[in-house]
Amino acid sequence: MNIEQLNLQFAGASPQQLLEYFLKEYKGRIALASSLSIEDQMITDILAKTDPTARVFTLDTGRLFPETYSLIDRTRQKYPDLHFEVFFPEAAEVEKMVAEKGINPFYESIEQRKRCCEVRKMQPLRRAFQGLDLWICGLRREQSVTRAGMQAIEWDETNGLVKLNPLIEYSEQAVWTYIREHHVPYNKLHDKGFPSIGCQPCTRAVQPGEDIRAGRWWWENPEHKECGLHARR
Repeated sequence: MNIEQLNLQFAGASPQQLLEYFLKEYKGRIALASSLSIEDQMITDILAKTDPTARVFTLDTGRLFPETYSLIDRTRQKYPDLHFEVFFPEAAEVEKMVAEKGINPFYESIEQRKRCCEVRKMQPLRRAFQGLDLWICGLRREQSVTRAGMQAIEWDETNGLVKLNPLIEYSEQAVWTYIREHHVPYNKLHDKGFPSIGCQPCTRAVQPGEDIRAGRWWWENPEHKECGLHARR
């Protein structure tokens, strides 16, 4: 597969066009890795209308907000035909980490925060990736400095998969317009100043004028604010 050629071929294509093509090309080997963000909820809605039996999975780290768990249920009720899965971290790995470093080691250093992300996110993600050749996610370039150079179609060297970012060119306003027009369920924390929502201990509301990712791992510098899911080499 020539990634550069595909990006040229699909330059200017809509998310619907991208998803329709890759759902057919990678039938049975493609899934949306949903963080339940507004972007992933928009993609979920498009998937349900394009291929109602498409696969969607999310990661339950064990530290999510109650509003996030409610959204999981509301999403499954809205799209009952989708193949929706929830992956959990290995209990033994979490217990080992907590025994060694305590319940909230992520505040101590970037290294400890990344270890927590590795145990609670990356390890379950690798299990979820088994049998896939392509994964879909809701990244947008304007979300953060770490995502400014990303393309609609990429090669994920870390996981050995093609990575599809159908909303890479979208603005936050455009995503919200779709959410409201199509009555897509979303996390109610967005109405309380949370533009980006992850684990409860590592997420806060943002103040007017702050970057949309300012509430994620707010004690770190912007260039470090990735958990490893979207690391680039």
